[in-house]
Amino acid sequence: MKRALITGITGQDGMYLGELLVSKGYEVYGLVRGQNNPKLEIVRALLPSVKLLFGDLTDLSSLLRALDVSRPDEIYNLGAISFVAYSWENASLTTDVTGKGALNILEATRLHSGDDLGRIRFYQASSSEMFGKVQEVPQKESTLLWPRSPYGVAKVFAHYMTINYRESYGMHASSGLLFNHESPRRGPEFVTRKVSQAVARIALGKQDKIVMGNLDASRDWGFAGDYVEAMWLMLQQDQADDYVISTGETHTIHELLDVAFHHVGIDDWRPLVEQDPAFMRPAEVDLLVGDPTKAATVLGWKPKVGFEQLVTMMVESDLAEQKSLA
Repeated sequence: MKRALITGITGQDGMYLGELLVSKGYEVYGLVRGQNNPKLEIVRALLPSVKLLFGDLTDLSSLLRALDVSRPDEIYNLGAISFVAYSWENASLTTDVTGKGALNILEATRLHSGDDLGRIRFYQASSSEMFGKVQEVPQKESTLLWPRSPYGVAKVFAHYMTINYRESYGMHASSGLLFNHESPRRGPEFVTRKVSQAVARIALGKQDKIVMGNLDASRDWGFAGDYVEAMWLMLQQDQADDYVISTGETHTIHELLDVAFHHVGIDDWRPLVEQDPAFMRPAEVDLLVGDPTKAATVLGWKPKVGFEQLVTMMVESDLAEQKSLA
């Protein structure tokens, strides 16, 4: 039985990855920051067989303890402060957790492994936000990184540190440059879930309007459940490498609103949407769209859930949740 350690187990990706690994017969350990984590009970209910450990990516000693207990064959570093807007308000903390936290788990892995460093396979969650001011369209593994947020900068540090550990120490360390991936488990602070939740509430008469930022911003959106499969596939390869994981398609916030409102029978949503400059980014990223050719060719991976299916899945989930709260 393989053993895996997932940092960020309470996040959207951590929960989907935990489900995937359990289904494949893994013994799964999840690292949780703080014993009063609000998502702790959700994870316990969803993944009862997963063993939860308490630790912090900013505390090397806690990571070493987690590795000593879990003795993993695979480590998936999904833990981060991942909300881009928050990173401008808390750039230093974002750097410590998202950037230096990745260095800490890499170093803990190196120290824990000793002379058998090649035994543990390591995955780093990199991000399309690293491309920022994009230098080519679509973006691929070799595209120059030009981040435009503290979050993106921290992810670039973590990405290159992962490459450095691979090249310097021979660690089996891979990075997935994941483009936006969503699901009903996405936090309500993220735009897709903000929209699906608001549309559900508007349809049920619980909310009057939704306040948005830039409706022309484009993203390459996929389903988180598909993307965690790509993470697992990376660690099954003989050679560690970096892969862009994306759908290769872009859609605007405007299109997101079109699909979400149409699903609840509202085609003219303009009176229900208000724009506020407060929701605009200080520096907007350009056209983010990934080229997943390498992942398709080497990993045999491709997304299964399309954009409209993803949005309607999220709206349906929020309709059910809001009805249960009535």
